[in-house]
Parts: sequence; C-alpha cells; structure tokens
Amino acid sequence: MQLQALHNGKVYQNAIPTSVGPPSGYGALLKRWLFEKAEREPSKPLGPFRADAAALAAPVPAAALRATWLGHSTVLLEIDGRRILTDPVWSERASPSQLLGPKRFFAPPLPLDKLPKLDAVVLSHDHYDHLDPVAIRVLGRTGVPFFCPLGVGAHLRRWGVASDKITELNWWESAALAPDFTLVATPARHFSGRGLTRNDTLWASWCLLGPTHKVFFGGDSGPLDEGFRQIGEAYGPFDLLMLEIGASDPEWADIHLGPDNALAAHRLLGGGPLLPLHWGTFNLAFHAWRQPVQRLIEAAGTEVPLLLPAPGQRVDVAAGPLNSRWWE
Repeated sequence: MQLQALHNGKVYQNAIPTSVGPPSGYGALLKRWLFEKAEREPSKPLGPFRADAAALAAPVPAAALRATWLGHSTVLLEIDGRRILTDPVWSERASPSQLLGPKRFFAPPLPLDKLPKLDAVVLSHDHYDHLDPVAIRVLGRTGVPFFCPLGVGAHLRRWGVASDKITELNWWESAALAPDFTLVATPARHFSGRGLTRNDTLWASWCLLGPTHKVFFGGDSGPLDEGFRQIGEAYGPFDLLMLEIGASDPEWADIHLGPDNALAAHRLLGGGPLLPLHWGTFNLAFHAWRQPVQRLIEAAGTEVPLLLPAPGQRVDVAAGPLNSRWWE
C-alpha cells in the first residue's frame, strides 16, 4: 500500500512516526550552537559565481537534460525542451526577517531578473529556505505556472500569484505540464510552517516525467525507506536524482537525510546520477559547512555518479560525473 499523507482535521502528519523536536532538548542544542567549534560558515568570502544568462536563455533542445544549481535547493532544470525551477530562494537570509537569521554564503549566481522564460516552478514545502516571497512575487508577474503541495497555494496567492496559475497536489496526485510531460507529487518525511504555524500545509517530493527524461526532486525529507522504494518502482528509473545532504544532525535525523541516508535513498529510488542539494549555502546545522559534500564523496566512492558543479555552473547530465571542488 502506498504511503499516504495524514491529516487529523487540523494539521498534516507524516505517514510514519516522526520526531521533529530534538530528543536532547532545546537547551542542549543552544549549548552546542554556542560552544561547538565546527566551521559552520566559510572563513573567507565565496565567489562571485556567475551563471551564463545568455546560454540559459537559448532554446532548450527537445532531448536535453541539464541542471544549473543556484544554491541550496534552487535548481534551474532544462528537461526535454522545458525549463523548470525548483524551490526558488533569492533573498539574502532564509528567515522571516532580512535583518536576522541564516545569511547566504554567496550571492545568487543568476540575478532574479535574468532568469530565462520558465515553463514551471515546483515547490517542495513552505519553509523559509525553500519558499521566498521576494522570488515568488517576481516570478508570479511572469505568468509561470506553480506546482506545490496542498495548502502552499495560500502563500502564493497572498504574494500575488493568480489562482489559475497554482496547482496544489496531494501525494501521488499528478498534473500535466503538457500532453507529454507530467508532474507527480510524492511522499516526503518532513514538516512545514512559517512564523508560529506548523504543519498546516503539506510537504512533498516530486517526479518530473518528460517524454525522454525523468527527474526526482526530493525536497526536504528524512529516511523514508518503503516510501522511496515505492516512488522508484512507480516512476523510476530516474535520469537525475536531486537529494538533500545538508542541515542534518542526529537530533533531527527523522526529517533530514544527510549524506549517508541520501545515498540509501538513492539506492531505494533505483540509482542514477545524483545532484546533491541543501548544502553549502546557509548555516542551518552544527556541522562544518563543507562536511556534507566531503562525507558524500567519501561514502559514495566510485559506485554513485555524483554531479558536484560550482554554483551557477550548467551541467549536462549525459556528460557523466562532475566534481568542480568549488568548496576547496
């Protein structure tokens, strides 16, 4: 039986028991934040990184599969003649305030007003590091369609996106981007909320199914085991998998994968080229900022084809593994 999102009449719940709060308590977390010595932020400025706006604006070939990582979970995908943007975040801080909160390690490699014409924006959930009102307001004025989990559409409408440009889906529901291109919302193990609210909107991963290529975008998720296996069996194998590897910690192991669990999820989903997301952009955990990618490389060995571009570097997936070592 496929994993289903649960709703108790008030809030959404994960399909399997999930701990969101730290088992050791928030006092222990505060002590770690104050006294642990990991290099959580780069000691020297990073970049500047620059995406090639002119190249990205050129027509997308009908059988292309290319990805440009713009930082964190924001990726500009070129897939089968179409452009899809995931979890657009352009603000300097992933926070309700641009005065406080996690600050970007580097400026966005592509200015928001230099984005090429998009065919879709796909959102995984409503946390501040995945849903940026500044970006949404700008993108909403372009008329691009948005695809999001249940409840997230209320945020988009509040920020000026027309209702007829918003498609909200539950897990396992699908929507046609075109007659030959389908988007499917699939399970994830996480939570949602902005400000004081929590779990009044759903979270999801996504399968992007074109006529030639298939891409899996994991959003934010902890280990899902049978759920990942079900996704792989239903919609794989994938030509590209995009999974989070950063902001992980044993204290919240149910809601973020980290490098080792990302590799386990990669196997359950059926394997394929892996583009790691959700690292190297914001200070959201206790680990050193380079640790997720260093551990991923170590644990993956030669078995998993890793795509590790610099921010803004366009990757042709068919060209094979890539290690830019930009973080060094």
